[in-house]
Amino acid sequence: MGKVSEIKSAEKKSNGTLDRLKKLLINSGALVALVLLCLFLSILSPDFLTVNNIMNIARQSSINGLVSAGMLLVILTAGTDLSVGSILAFSSALMGISVVHWGVNPLFSILLCLATGSLIGWINGLILTELHVPHPFISTMGSMNVFRGLTLIIMNATPISGMPKSVKFIGAEFIGIVPVSFMLLLIVYVIFHFLLKNTTIGRHIYAVGGNIEAARLSGIDVKKVLWLVYSFSGFMSALAGIVLAGRVDSVYPLAGTGYELDAIASVIIGGASFFGGIGSIWGTLVGVLIMGVLRNGLNLLNVSSNLQSVAIGLVIVAAVCVDVFRQRTLVKNNK
Repeated sequence: MGKVSEIKSAEKKSNGTLDRLKKLLINSGALVALVLLCLFLSILSPDFLTVNNIMNIARQSSINGLVSAGMLLVILTAGTDLSVGSILAFSSALMGISVVHWGVNPLFSILLCLATGSLIGWINGLILTELHVPHPFISTMGSMNVFRGLTLIIMNATPISGMPKSVKFIGAEFIGIVPVSFMLLLIVYVIFHFLLKNTTIGRHIYAVGGNIEAARLSGIDVKKVLWLVYSFSGFMSALAGIVLAGRVDSVYPLAGTGYELDAIASVIIGGASFFGGIGSIWGTLVGVLIMGVLRNGLNLLNVSSNLQSVAIGLVIVAAVCVDVFRQRTLVKNNK
């Protein structure tokens, strides 16, 4: 009997160790993947680990990082926002037109850009909650097309160059060797971390994504949470538009095309779940860096843009598969 109990005890310990390893792999898999990807690319290209290239990755990742921060909040509520690229283009177009053509003070133009993005995001949330649209995929896809078309109309399909110094400072300047845009990204992520972990609204966002009916029954105003989440997403898209305009010193009607896919991929790769209620801002940062490192590495290796699209597509599919596996594991462990 003693030997049997010892064997059972050893089996329990072994199973417990395996469960801990599974949890560690699920929670830290993205960070491990980022490290392995960097090691792999550093072997293939001697230019990858140079300071200039690392800072270039940081600057390139800043725009996707800002959009992804807003997307994280949406996905935490089990939603999605396909309009982020169009919001970026439309709000930054208004900023460019107002400052270049109308002579508006640059500060007011920046505020106009941020307010426009927030308003469009709020409208997305309003359509979702008040019209009882079955899924935000539908309403935000409509917004994506509407505001892309409006951007082409108001800009007459023509870029506008000559951004003010304040915009170019945010998007193109460095403090020491670090891009200002990446510093802005880190500040935003610290704020989002505090918002999600230390405030009532953060807890409500997780609650709505975890179980919307339970959240409603517990007294959470689900409508207000969704309005706020989509407004944040619009605000972050507009902020990314300012950074992009400063980086290229212009606004153009096709800005932000495809950014929604990169943002969704970054959030899911970073550990968030399409099913809602799971995810963190620092995991999203890891996902953003994976996307940035992957694109940068493919460029260094002179991979054609067509093959890059294939690679990014495969990464997105892999991220979704991992999310499904993660969700099944959680369901199994909770039984």
